Amino acid sequence: MYRKALFLITLFVSLTSFSQKKLPNFVVFLVDDLGYMDIGANNPNCFYDTPNVDALAASGMRFTNGYAANPVCSPTRYSLMTGKYPTRVDATNFFSGKRPGKFKPAPLNDVMALEEVTLAEGLKKKNYATFFAGKWHMGPTEEYYPQKQGFDINMGGHLKGGPYTGKKYFAPFKNPQLKPESPEGEHLPNRLARETAKFIQDNKDKPFLAYLSFYSVHTPLMGRKDLVEKYKQKAKKIQGQAFADEEQVLPVTAKRKVRILQNYPTYAAMVEAMDEAIGKVLKAIDDAGVRDNTVVIFTSDNGGLSTSEGSPTSNLPLRGGKGWIYEGGIREPWIVRYPGVTKAGAVNEDMICSIDLFPTMMSAAGIDAGVKVDGIDLTPALKGKKLDRDTLYWHYPHYSNQGGIPGGVIRMGDYKLLERYEDGRVHLYNLKDDIGEKNDLASSMPERVSEMRKKLHAWYKEVDAKFLQEHKDSGKPWRP
Repeated sequence: MYRKALFLITLFVSLTSFSQKKLPNFVVFLVDDLGYMDIGANNPNCFYDTPNVDALAASGMRFTNGYAANPVCSPTRYSLMTGKYPTRVDATNFFSGKRPGKFKPAPLNDVMALEEVTLAEGLKKKNYATFFAGKWHMGPTEEYYPQKQGFDINMGGHLKGGPYTGKKYFAPFKNPQLKPESPEGEHLPNRLARETAKFIQDNKDKPFLAYLSFYSVHTPLMGRKDLVEKYKQKAKKIQGQAFADEEQVLPVTAKRKVRILQNYPTYAAMVEAMDEAIGKVLKAIDDAGVRDNTVVIFTSDNGGLSTSEGSPTSNLPLRGGKGWIYEGGIREPWIVRYPGVTKAGAVNEDMICSIDLFPTMMSAAGIDAGVKVDGIDLTPALKGKKLDRDTLYWHYPHYSNQGGIPGGVIRMGDYKLLERYEDGRVHLYNLKDDIGEKNDLASSMPERVSEMRKKLHAWYKEVDAKFLQEHKDSGKPWRP
């Protein structure tokens, strides 16, 4: 009788514990324009000090084949929010980006429709408190701002793609969505981290999403004086050529300088200030006592800026940078710390992409968002298992501000096929052996080219991809 009673008590306690199991919290760090090689966890020789990001990597899982869905910002942000390839709605360039080129660019949709189900709206199905801070850049008017897309609080998200009002990275910011105004001189990364930390503390007793979308390290290139001075001294010890002609790195004829050495003090100061802000938020998670139940995700929206607008960073050995569909423009830092799921210091080589954030978070929260997505649930990878994926796609039918060319990409396993939209030329690289995309295998592997191109073209049809348009001076561009 005693054993039976003990069994029933144990069963009751177990069932009660199961029913009261907390939903996981989510903290997402999205850094603007941060390159794969811009953090110490990915680059042992990194010029920039990123101790907090590196510690996050040491406590979670770091992905070495993590990607953005597009080489520029708004499309990737769209994919992170919805789990979809941005090509499905023609959101294929930054909102609103129209740069002239040989041909007219593809039609551009520069609004994330209110009908889309965002991360925040999906989590609302289980009454999550939701918070957004920083750069939004996914709609031209307040009608499309974060507070209209499922976020309870919006601190700083509006139409601008950078901190272009007021004193920019220093208060007064004069950002219409960042109220009240900060004390004179406060640094923007600190303000955003301070607001995020406060939200976490205020909502520690309920499930929450805190989405910190840094304006850093996007232009304008401005840093705190103390950090700029630190890196000026550090740069004096760096030897080597900082720039090279584009032809040494990128196969185009136009003259363009590419940074090939990390030694720019102002950009370094911006990276470290971002890292300090990350540290403030991570400390807030610990101080609130919710570390064991909080999933932390860290990534970027496109590659480091290396070919334009000051060319502040080098992505080598990756080729190209922001605005290019080479690895330097689309391969991103990706770190996930999921307590009880990821192992500390784990490194994963599976291909993942911004389209995977939405389905992974919905799965972790046990939510059926009721929408079709292109991404996949990364939970198996986070548990150390192999992902069931062999293919990813990119589509960029525009001329980038950074000199990038219109084109499409398919990656299958170790192989990456790049297709140029002006004339249909293709290039094939084996990324396992040639991470710098220097050795074009297209002419020596025609069967592989044919197979991959056929699959890429089938994907174009599936997502209704748009292409370059006729120009009166250049005639008709290539069509798949």
